Amino acid sequence: VQLVESGGGLVQPGGSLRLSCEASGFTFSRYTMRWYRQAPGKGRELVAGITNAGGGTNYADSVKGRFTISRNNAKNTVYLQMNSLKPEDTAVYYCNAWDGRTRVYWGQGTQVTVSS
Repeated sequence: VQLVESGGGLVQPGGSLRLSCEASGFTFSRYTMRWYRQAPGKGRELVAGITNAGGGTNYADSVKGRFTISRNNAKNTVYLQMNSLKPEDTAVYYCNAWDGRTRVYWGQGTQVTVSS
């Protein structure tokens, strides 16, 4: 099983980034996919989630209206479009797969830094 994140980097406040997470080794279309983030000195927090068929999404209040989660089951990939980025969005972003029961997989994370 692998979850490989990409798309992180350094961006100025107000800028945009698109994160991708490519999955392999499990039946991607059966899993709810989520993005978490962890800032220095803080716990890991849920940023956004999307159901297996993509019909339902949820977001942390801090990112509503700025971030959009989507998925392409044909490509085994989940995305996080991040707009109007703020310095407080700086964190390591992790991809997460959950089967709705007990099986959970994590990626290694990708660093997002928002700074001028």
